[in-house]
Amino acid sequence: MNNKGFTTRLVHADRVLNQPENGAVHQPRTNSVLFEYKQVEDLVDIFQGRVAGHAYSRQSSPSIDALQNMLAQMEEGIGALTFATGMAAITTTLLTLLQSGDHIIISQFVFGNTNSFANTLQRFGIEVTMVDVTEVENVANAIQPNTKAVFVETIANPATQIADLQGIGELCQQRSLVYIVDNTMTPAFLFKAKNVGASLIVSSLTKYVAGHGHVLGGAVVDTGLFDWTSFTGILPELRKLPVQAQALTQIKKKGLRDMGGCLTADSAHAISVGMETLALRMERTCNNAIELAAFLNGHDKVEHVYYPGLASHPQHQRAREQFKMFGGILSLDLKPGLDCFKFINHLELVLNATHLGDTRTLAIPVAHTIFYEMGAETRARMGIGDNMIRFSIGIEDCVDIIADFAQALEQI
Repeated sequence: MNNKGFTTRLVHADRVLNQPENGAVHQPRTNSVLFEYKQVEDLVDIFQGRVAGHAYSRQSSPSIDALQNMLAQMEEGIGALTFATGMAAITTTLLTLLQSGDHIIISQFVFGNTNSFANTLQRFGIEVTMVDVTEVENVANAIQPNTKAVFVETIANPATQIADLQGIGELCQQRSLVYIVDNTMTPAFLFKAKNVGASLIVSSLTKYVAGHGHVLGGAVVDTGLFDWTSFTGILPELRKLPVQAQALTQIKKKGLRDMGGCLTADSAHAISVGMETLALRMERTCNNAIELAAFLNGHDKVEHVYYPGLASHPQHQRAREQFKMFGGILSLDLKPGLDCFKFINHLELVLNATHLGDTRTLAIPVAHTIFYEMGAETRARMGIGDNMIRFSIGIEDCVDIIADFAQALEQI
């Protein structure tokens, strides 16, 4: 199946990769928490890592393995782990690989909860430097002797800054740094993070991968590119494992097992079914977004449109080179004096809700909601104005989306 197209591989992945019993096309949901073995020696072998198998569903189950296989194939990685949410994937990965005295460089444009978690890392004695990742020189200048990793997002939410993903990847390779790329905004159909040297790919499966706003989930994928023998954070008892298995095993044992942020079988099944239409949904979403951005960019009541597909975007050329399409996130500032609340309230088709990657178009005033706790100074550093509105563009008919924006703008 590796020589087939993206959607063909995803549609048939459950059946081909996982081979469900009794001719089932989808991997059945395995809701059992425990797994019986007739010989106690078999259970002992699983606990001690001599053979693969399931002992307790907090760490693994057939349903979870099936989704992890699909994600690893989609990202062309050597293995994947799934979590209850995208934030669980991020927090578990960083807390299990980093330790007190380590240093990590994080994009200053990251999602609000990731930014908040950066403060939590510092409470545990892990040093954090937030930098503008649109220029690789800023990352290079922030490297310290104790730097262990660099964490970036592909397209920032909500102001759509685009990291120098290729340049940072080359820098991390030169300096033997773990390169962690959050690929939530540009899932594998749009961008192959492995191609820029990502060591680990994290994502919120809740968003575009599942796609329908009905299930939470997160994942981390090991691309196989990083040499974990050079990483001092691997526990001594795991050094006996094959090098490529060490990081994911540590995240699994110290994260999923000890911290417990595991995905349920029902959620895994819903995500795997949603994945099948990922490319179809993303293509429609991105086409809608670029048309809407062009309409808004020429409107006399709109001050600024933030969308990488516009030639005026500061990283437009980089977006053209790095991504297949420009994504589904679009933000705008209205002209001074116009009320962003009134505009949102006049929208009829668009939902006022906090989420992104849904099949429906969504709107939210970011400074007053999801980025409120950060404070004005941090928001300003991220390029977020007080009246910025973020939109997650859905798959509705584009003419209807534009008509809704037009009538709402007319009323303010």
